[in-house]
Amino acid sequence: MKAIAVRRKGASADQLVDRVLCHDVRDAEGKIRAPKGARLDEAAAATLLAVPWDEIHVLAVDPGDLHEEDAGRRLAAAVVGDGVEVKGYTGGQWALAAARRGLLAVRRAALTDANALDGISVFTLFDGQPVEPGEVVARAKVTPLVIPEETIGRIESLAREAGGLVGVEGFRRQVIGAVARERLDARQRERFETALRQKIDWFGSTLLPIRWTGGSARAVADEVSALRGQGATLLIVAGASALDPLDPVFGALQLLGARMERHGAPAHPGSLLWLAFWDGAPVLGMPTCGMFSQATTFDLVLPRMLTGAKLDNRALAELGHGGLFSRDMAYRFPPYRPSAARGELE
Repeated sequence: MKAIAVRRKGASADQLVDRVLCHDVRDAEGKIRAPKGARLDEAAAATLLAVPWDEIHVLAVDPGDLHEEDAGRRLAAAVVGDGVEVKGYTGGQWALAAARRGLLAVRRAALTDANALDGISVFTLFDGQPVEPGEVVARAKVTPLVIPEETIGRIESLAREAGGLVGVEGFRRQVIGAVARERLDARQRERFETALRQKIDWFGSTLLPIRWTGGSARAVADEVSALRGQGATLLIVAGASALDPLDPVFGALQLLGARMERHGAPAHPGSLLWLAFWDGAPVLGMPTCGMFSQATTFDLVLPRMLTGAKLDNRALAELGHGGLFSRDMAYRFPPYRPSAARGELE
């Protein structure tokens, strides 16, 4: 690629044809007659020679170079991973959109490697946030008007090895069972059931009828076992006194032979969330605030579990980074209700 300054005096079509225009060229009335980035053919060259200008700048494209639009098309195609599709081209940028509801998955190391190459810009939403089908999750742009094809080839190889630079992990349909302590009054029960069913429906999973249990460890264990027998693949337990080691819920886990993975999470609200495993199924202890709110640790952990992610102590420990939830973090939470703000704190 070589930049050429063409002076108006003595300019000819031969100096313009097959060149790429570096800037807009306007006529005497200020109307753009040829936009920057235009690939000049004979007709465009004739148009330029018919309007007044003193000097224009063009690029001579060498073999092995690509125009930004052709390069950008290949860049966009390379960037998209499973669950993302190229939506369209506008303003010099290729929009990449979610093809399904799920959690955005950004291969951050590979993304950084790609953006470190001269002339490449790929920018995304934050990794791990919930997205809807059709939502723009990233944009890809080739900054210069002409770029070496070798650069695009390197990104295609890099993205292929990473499985795409940006994808969407879809939610897997699961059967979910929930046990809650019966000490809640009728109004609280209805409110809890409505909130939980709304969340589970958004993920596309099935919530079994909630089981309300008494105050003994055996009673809790029997209800959990009954839900497992009904086909529950993920269990939610709400209403435990999380700071009391002798709470019947924890006694029930011992009776069942469940293994506690982590008790407590470094985030607020929802620091009393806990996670155990029993009979091959995760048992998620919902913090009390999570029973009625839609922006707690529960609302960050449950979506990840429903993508099939295997959560453990370290994964929950990582919640500490960004664990001070505020309204500014609404984008991190699912939009359970179309009529309410995402991550609305009650």
